[in-house]
Amino acid sequence: MNSPRLSADALDRLCALTLGLAYVGLLFATADTLGYARDEGFYFAAADSYDRWFQLLFSDPARALERPSVDRFWAYNHEHPSLMKALFALSHRFLHAEWGLVAEPGTAYRLPGMLMSGIAVGVTARWGARSIGRWEGILAGLLLAAMPRVFYHAHLACFDMPVAAMWLVTTYAYFRSLERPSFGWVVATGVLYGLLLDTKHNAWLLPPALVAHFVITRWRTLRTEIRGGRFGVPPAWLAMATIGPLVFYLSWPWIWFDTGRRLLDYVAFHTGHEYYNMEFWGRTYWKPPFPLAYAPVMTLATVPAITLALFGLGVAVAARRFAPLVSGRAAPAATVRGHLTPATSPELLWLVCLLMSYAPWLSSGTPIFGGTKHWITAYPFLCLFAGLGFRELRARAAAALSPRLGARAAPLGAAGLFASVVAAPLAITLDVHPWGLSAYTPLVGGAPGAASLGLNRTFWGYTTGSVTEFLNRTVPRNGRVFVHDTAMQSFEMLRADGRLRADIRPSLTIHGSDFALYHHEPHMSRVEYQIWVDYGTTRPVHVGTHDGVPVVWVYARQRSGEP
Repeated sequence: MNSPRLSADALDRLCALTLGLAYVGLLFATADTLGYARDEGFYFAAADSYDRWFQLLFSDPARALERPSVDRFWAYNHEHPSLMKALFALSHRFLHAEWGLVAEPGTAYRLPGMLMSGIAVGVTARWGARSIGRWEGILAGLLLAAMPRVFYHAHLACFDMPVAAMWLVTTYAYFRSLERPSFGWVVATGVLYGLLLDTKHNAWLLPPALVAHFVITRWRTLRTEIRGGRFGVPPAWLAMATIGPLVFYLSWPWIWFDTGRRLLDYVAFHTGHEYYNMEFWGRTYWKPPFPLAYAPVMTLATVPAITLALFGLGVAVAARRFAPLVSGRAAPAATVRGHLTPATSPELLWLVCLLMSYAPWLSSGTPIFGGTKHWITAYPFLCLFAGLGFRELRARAAAALSPRLGARAAPLGAAGLFASVVAAPLAITLDVHPWGLSAYTPLVGGAPGAASLGLNRTFWGYTTGSVTEFLNRTVPRNGRVFVHDTAMQSFEMLRADGRLRADIRPSLTIHGSDFALYHHEPHMSRVEYQIWVDYGTTRPVHVGTHDGVPVVWVYARQRSGEP
């Protein structure tokens, strides 16, 4: 009896699911060597506060829903929406505290972010398989997973990879609703957009991107349709405008009361965000005007070159395909009522979303303090174009080699080409861990070249996780360590995980400490001078390096009588 075989579509889904789960597994397996970033510390504290509200909700729902309870537990870190912090709280509560499935509390907080990252990889592979081809989709997912900066952010209990995942998933649902405007995809788009709104403020940029895509695909007939009263918008827009805000409101208790003022405060916080320092080309920027070259240069310096090359080829292929349609010289079969058909234009939506993700950095007033994470929502679409470029490359290689090697050798050649494309990004990504924010590609000479060029080596104080073994061996019992740029909650999480001895005490002041951490950023050099004066030495006792580049160093107080 013959066993049933998977359909091609079911196999593509299985491949995407497997790839996403494998990525989560890799992130989970490598999390215990990565220190905690400053922002993670604040989100741990917020998650703990939310967790206390959830406990009250389970025990006394009526009281939990009252304003005093909501204000008490949801006020902390209310400048950011709640979805991911709530997931951090629930993951820690159940997977660590109650069920004991995750041993380290810090990893339990981080797991929702890892799952979101796995979703981003899996959906990239799925969309690529539907629009380009199975192996091209898998390649796109792998290239996203194998971006060093993406791999770093994918570990964190933060919002950057989650918002990239939610932006991608919402856009995918929207595109499916255009292909076939079924009730399910329309409603899914609205729900997903609400969750995107509750993830991070990048969500504000998606509607303009969808409007731009709509206008481009309809520009030849739009005026005539409006005049003739035949103008209609995608049904998913209505869902995004109604279901989306409702989901956003219901999932963020902080805005249940005094809604208008609190939403205005939220918008004002991000539109008038305070400025932090960032080194670029040897200069530290801390206020506008910021360099317009920052986003493109940092993309070139941190995304593997083969990914960028395939992306460029993919964009060229897409441009060649759509130029006749946009210009109006296309055959009638290629259009519906004179505009691009959704079923044949996923690349256009990818391009619009990618450009919209970079658009804020066309202004010299946009802060650059967060590095590449600011435009991380663009990377899944960049990788989808890379998949399209790979299809073109594979086709040309097959055409050139098949007459010489024969048709039987074609699959082997394709497999070899696939492996050669993913090898370098995977190698770079795994090699740089756990120094993710020090990751630079050979295009700028790697980490040493980037340091020589004056590109930022690190920030967020997470590299304390790379010197824990030294501290455990060297700090005396009950010794105090000046934590420098590491948030106090992040340092405490290292102790809670057992990665730092429980008796090692953190200090926010140099004076009175026994050891001092210094996380190198040029604008922080004054802190190192203060350590020299207070400790009576200019020589660190340990330096944490990546590819020979000093990133974090440890000072020990000079005692009387010591050389």
